[in-house]
Amino acid sequence: MYKRQIVTGATGGIGWATARELARSGAEVLVTGRDPGRARRAAERMAAEVPGARVRPDMLDLADLASVTGFAHRVEHGGRPVDLLVNNAGVMGIRHRETTKDGFELTFGTNHLGHYALTGRLLPLLLAAPAPRVVTVSAAIARSPMAELSDPQSARRYHPMAAYAKSKLANVLFALELQHRADAAGVPLTSVAVHPGTSLTGLQRHAPRPVRALARVALDRLVGQPVEQAALSSLYAATADEVTPGGFYGPTGRFEARGAPGPVELPTLAEDARAARALWESSERLTRVRYRWPEPPPP
Repeated sequence: MYKRQIVTGATGGIGWATARELARSGAEVLVTGRDPGRARRAAERMAAEVPGARVRPDMLDLADLASVTGFAHRVEHGGRPVDLLVNNAGVMGIRHRETTKDGFELTFGTNHLGHYALTGRLLPLLLAAPAPRVVTVSAAIARSPMAELSDPQSARRYHPMAAYAKSKLANVLFALELQHRADAAGVPLTSVAVHPGTSLTGLQRHAPRPVRALARVALDRLVGQPVEQAALSSLYAATADEVTPGGFYGPTGRFEARGAPGPVELPTLAEDARAARALWESSERLTRVRYRWPEPPPP
């Protein structure tokens, strides 16, 4: 039986490149996006580039918990396990503080809370797979001091890149705590975080035009890499046998901007196990999604 894999935010950029390469392996890949039309066109493009690819589009808006629940119900209807979940979708650079349909700050709500809820909703199907893996895509900005989570939803003060940094640190903390809880439950789930290095993707679309122009020069010509190369960290984390549960992976070249994927150091702020636990408990309260783990084996 071929594997069943899900990539969020797969209508373009790194997510699209990740889903396409996973489809080459013969897996069935669910291509998700907020816009059903874009998801359909992305899947059609993959099928055209990868003859025989098993790709299926589906609508998923991580800024709407009802959409997350609806997507999970549709996946459950198939009854088959989910072998791989790549939490890739994200937003960045929202100029003014906006909120999701559930009232969360948009960047944090989409990038972290949406993926927390999605993974929880899909947990039974993940645990039904023989060796499930969850890859959560962070960013190098998770290492920034402005990523600290004393005000995770930027209620006191909002800055576009600080909001993004917080969400990306939350991605790493979530991946680590997910692994901790899987280990405590005695299940063979592997959870890892990755950062893709530097690449010009659709994430920059909310920035002012001069900033986008500067980013294009800096990213394309100086330190960046094409999205196909930026996707290598996610693909490595999703497929490599040597991946360590609870690890952090990214490009290993200069400044981790590009290069071959491999293990990289955790952000300093992600080394606090208490912060990871507190974030998990807060996410549980906010989303009302409680992970249902099997009873741990007797000692």
